[in-house]
Amino acid sequence: MADPRVPQGNLNRLRASLIWIDASDLNITPPFLGQEGIGISFEGQATGRIPTMTGIVNSPEPYQPIIVRANLLKTQNLSQLYETRKQTNSILGGGTLRPDTQAGGLGPIELINMSIDNVAELRMNGGDAGYMVTFGGYYIINSSLWDGA
Repeated sequence: MADPRVPQGNLNRLRASLIWIDASDLNITPPFLGQEGIGISFEGQATGRIPTMTGIVNSPEPYQPIIVRANLLKTQNLSQLYETRKQTNSILGGGTLRPDTQAGGLGPIELINMSIDNVAELRMNGGDAGYMVTFGGYYIINSSLWDGA
């Protein structure tokens, strides 16, 4: 039987952040976020499978497209900074997403070639402070593929 006393770890809702290398004025930390905070989705597959006559050939991908969402507060100036950036130059470049985990849990995620994709519907009814901005880019995976390249 597995040991049920393995420590499960802890989360820290004030740790998650999105830090840009070349756009520090757009950095996102907890005081700028609504309840939904920051989320990331990994798209596509980490390994492609090519059918053969009698099985498959694995073909690992060198990167994976990602989508990052941040629930900014439209009541703060940071949402206007993102709106202005979207209107002038939606390219953001690289960054780091720090998750809501303590040491020993999931570590920072390096974001590459990021851009602003869109802003979700804005409700102007006095009952929703959200300015949900979506970013797209990619994440390096299967880094051992580069060994000996």
